Amino acid sequence: MNVIFNVSNHLIDNTESLAEEIVDGVLYSMKLEIPLWEKEQAIEMYIEFINFLGDSLIIEEEKIPETLVEWSKNNAARQVSPKGKISEILVRYPPTREIFTDIMTKISIDFGLTLEDYAFIIKRINNMLDISLNETVFAFERLSDEYKEETQRELAELSAPIVLIKEGIAVLPLIGIIDSYRANHIMEKIVPKIAELQIRYVIADFSGIFLINSDIARHLHQIGQMLNLLGIQTLTTGLRPDLAKTIVNSGINLSEITTFANVKQALESLNQ
Repeated sequence: MNVIFNVSNHLIDNTESLAEEIVDGVLYSMKLEIPLWEKEQAIEMYIEFINFLGDSLIIEEEKIPETLVEWSKNNAARQVSPKGKISEILVRYPPTREIFTDIMTKISIDFGLTLEDYAFIIKRINNMLDISLNETVFAFERLSDEYKEETQRELAELSAPIVLIKEGIAVLPLIGIIDSYRANHIMEKIVPKIAELQIRYVIADFSGIFLINSDIARHLHQIGQMLNLLGIQTLTTGLRPDLAKTIVNSGINLSEITTFANVKQALESLNQ
């Protein structure tokens, strides 16, 4: 235990140089270049990591510094974007373990640690890194789900904007790919808003839709029926042959729908 005590003091007394050695070693082995602020943040985290490791060797406490947890979560947060990949963070862990092992091997030789003591320290390091790895993955998954949900909400709002043409008349341009999420958004958010605006005629323009399936066609038909029940007449424009075929295949009778080739024709019919 006296030898372990000496190793503990060595780690605590040399935290800064050891932290820099770890960070520089990982960057060199992976041929990575990162911003100075990110490097400094990593060094600060490893300073606390090594301090905590040194203390834990004496009190034999298998916990993890809160800074390491936060650092792991922040790493995940920086990768949450359309092009972000969690693999860019995870690939740093194997070289980190290797460099830690090299450092502790040298220290073990210098201090004459037994194989049992050496294995104990390596196990403690790997446990802390495993917790960091788990925190990174968990945070990435949670933040990714939140990001996707927020993106879905934003896209849903953009995919069906209400465009007021004149008093009592609005165009509802349907844009992009209408999925079940966006169809529900129209039903739950757009339809009540149309009713609040006291609109009498809604021109649902399909010319901007890339693709719909039979289920979505039925959803959109239900939305039209709901508007009719509210006393709002729905006119449909921009139905391409492929969209019309999907609607027919879904069991919807096109003869029940007032259709026009484009928005201009629909407006002209209302002005007669």
